[in-house]
Amino acid sequence: MRIILRFCNDGHSIIIPQHYNHLVQAAIYSSISPSLSCFLHDGGWGYDKRAFKMFTFSRLLGRYRKEGDKIIFEEDITLHLSSPIERFVNEITNTIVKRGFLRIGSSKLSIAGLKFPEEPKISKEVKIKTLSPITVYSTLFTPDGKKKTYYYSPYEEEFSRLISENLMKKFYIVNKREIKSSIYVTPERVKECVVMYKDTIVKGWYGIFYIKGPISLIKIAYETGLGSKNPEGFGMFEVI
Repeated sequence: MRIILRFCNDGHSIIIPQHYNHLVQAAIYSSISPSLSCFLHDGGWGYDKRAFKMFTFSRLLGRYRKEGDKIIFEEDITLHLSSPIERFVNEITNTIVKRGFLRIGSSKLSIAGLKFPEEPKISKEVKIKTLSPITVYSTLFTPDGKKKTYYYSPYEEEFSRLISENLMKKFYIVNKREIKSSIYVTPERVKECVVMYKDTIVKGWYGIFYIKGPISLIKIAYETGLGSKNPEGFGMFEVI
């Protein structure tokens, strides 16, 4: 289930820090009930020693310019949110409509429109465009025992394998049954980017990809995001 929120600037420029993912996530948590917010803060839905919060969101979309470490939007902004959890989507929608705004950091964004887009036609092979970067990583250990995060390129085979394993777990959470099929994600025209999430450097990829695999898994990817760190604003895409 997906919603698209449009915010206006009320005649004033909207100034946001360049690295704002954690601010958008905080705004989302403040727009759901305390019980659901606490549940997600505590980890969300568990599977095989992993926890999934089962939502994702896009970058803030709109024309902007950069000034130092700030982004300045002078026109309307859109934000896409997605989750297979109906309660999550309903609570956010109701709260934002009642409030009339969403606060991202120190900026107050007035709601100008809201819509529920039709689900795209999904086949066993789709072409997608990222709305937020896809990140895939493993935590490794150096010879001296220190942890090291390795971010995979979409040109490495682990990229698709880890995405598939992630989606299989999400599929079980939603459907309460296992699925053994895999999906394959291949890049067409992509670019690497670096995002700071609080004090953590996250490397991701955005652009055009192809996904091939069972429709049921691709639908889970559409609702929850591809790869890791989806609730931190990574892995959202649209079908083109």
